[in-house]
Amino acid sequence: MWKPGFTFEQSCHARLHGYHRSLCVYSWVHRGTQEHPGLVFGLDNGGACKGIAFRFRPDQEEDVLAYLDARELVTDVYQRKQLTIQTEQGRVSAWCYVVRRDHAQYAGKLSVSELLARVEKSQGRSGHNRDYVLSTVSHLKQLGVDDAILNRLAHMLHKNAA
Repeated sequence: MWKPGFTFEQSCHARLHGYHRSLCVYSWVHRGTQEHPGLVFGLDNGGACKGIAFRFRPDQEEDVLAYLDARELVTDVYQRKQLTIQTEQGRVSAWCYVVRRDHAQYAGKLSVSELLARVEKSQGRSGHNRDYVLSTVSHLKQLGVDDAILNRLAHMLHKNAA
């Protein structure tokens, strides 16, 4: 959300129904390794999710999707889907990357203690898992998203680092 990696014309707050944000994907590349998987967020079935939608020019679609596919589909744990989101301008169609529950990297719902243990000790190509989670929680708070489980996890990560 905070680091799209492509040029866009506009960004706005959006809500996706039918999926929720979850720390449910074992990261074998960016925030962990196959020997010591980290955890990254995925859009999982059920609920709703607040986030940011980015609008780009129609002539950029092929390049933007190629970039996002290369970044998000490294191990095919996500599936790109065109879904309807709600924005300030109304309902629009958007490309979303949702987790594949049939994939070996799908972690499912983990307890806070399991999340903490995994996140504290993992790092991958893009850095420490802890930094990724804390950055995400910080950005979610800026969006007005208050997630009790993620806030508890962030508190525990800060406490254990002290």
